[in-house]
Amino acid sequence: MRLLLISNSTMSGEEYLDYPKNNIKDFLGDKPVKALFIPYAGVSFSFDEYEEKVKDKFNEIGHDIVSIHHFDDPVKAVLEAEAIVVGGGSTWNLTHLIHKNKLTDAIRKKVMDEKAPYIGWSAGSNLSCPTIKTTNDMPIIDPLGFEALNLIPFQINPHYLDKNPDGHGGETREDRINEFMVLNTDMYIAGLREGTMFLVEDGKISMIGDRNCRIFKHGIEAYELSAKDDFNFLMK
Repeated sequence: MRLLLISNSTMSGEEYLDYPKNNIKDFLGDKPVKALFIPYAGVSFSFDEYEEKVKDKFNEIGHDIVSIHHFDDPVKAVLEAEAIVVGGGSTWNLTHLIHKNKLTDAIRKKVMDEKAPYIGWSAGSNLSCPTIKTTNDMPIIDPLGFEALNLIPFQINPHYLDKNPDGHGGETREDRINEFMVLNTDMYIAGLREGTMFLVEDGKISMIGDRNCRIFKHGIEAYELSAKDDFNFLMK
């Protein structure tokens, strides 16, 4: 199984998908790949617009995508895909349409059994987890169940922030994760800061990026790991 799970698509002041494009290129390899793109997290723009935006960046690095919304049979499209790419946006809408179109088993089979590469960013990274319960997104639609793809045995919190903006009196991201841990005592959560990503290959996991990852688990004080550290405990 090969996964590239990216915290965010765009760094401030950069073009869309610019910072991870070379990681995506390396992950997919030198031979051109035409991946199946799942744009379901897009809400405030059309799937056609989302496809064009992602396609432009993939073409720039020698690869291509086609969006699943062009296919009459989305399950068949998944099962015939060279690779799966899941974009960011609303995790709730993404999960709703994954469940509505009965794609969970098909994606798991394609990625886990047939070893098709999986790339996700933001909501697409949330979808790789056991559930979507550590997404940052507002629940704008019934997801038809909180269960996600369960490609990895831990939860990711993408776009992880250490504190709230000045003047904001609400809960911090860590406060919300602490609430999750009270009710989910056996689950690790990785606070994946922007500009970082996880690479999963052959059952092993590593982090790419210059910022630390914050690790949470019930009963353990939260701690920091860098890209030099061993993350393989997360896969057990």
